[in-house]
Amino acid sequence: MDDSLPPQHRGIDKIDARILRVLQKDGRISNLKLAEAVHLSPTAVLERVKRLVREGYILGYEARLNPAKLGAGMMVFVEVLLDRTAPDVMAMFKAAVQARPEILECHLVAGGFDYLIKTRVADMNAYRELLSSVIWSLPGVRETRTYTVMEEVKNQTALPI
Repeated sequence: MDDSLPPQHRGIDKIDARILRVLQKDGRISNLKLAEAVHLSPTAVLERVKRLVREGYILGYEARLNPAKLGAGMMVFVEVLLDRTAPDVMAMFKAAVQARPEILECHLVAGGFDYLIKTRVADMNAYRELLSSVIWSLPGVRETRTYTVMEEVKNQTALPI
């Protein structure tokens, strides 16, 4: 494993980077096992992890769930074009998106549309219902384009460190 750090990681040292790599692979690892993996004492590792959380390098811990087993096996991306990109319309759109648990991700993007939404549903009927009852009811929506995922070629959350 290459422990050299690119310039964007200058706020952390090589040991911090190793801790982050290990935690990305297994967020439930015990402090003792983490300490062994990075060759530090458990106390030193615990203090480093607390600092990494405090400084915002670690945002939280969560379980990755199987969408297919939970009735959300179909992933859909939706391009959203607003009727106008005035600050008030964008603020209302963002607030409405935040309130909708069905919308997993929403990103303001540069290009031919304004926002990219990611959602998961059971099937196409569920998506049509979501589109008509949720997405089209969001403030300022003028146009949408839907992209249904046929195959997830790569789905990872780990950042290269």
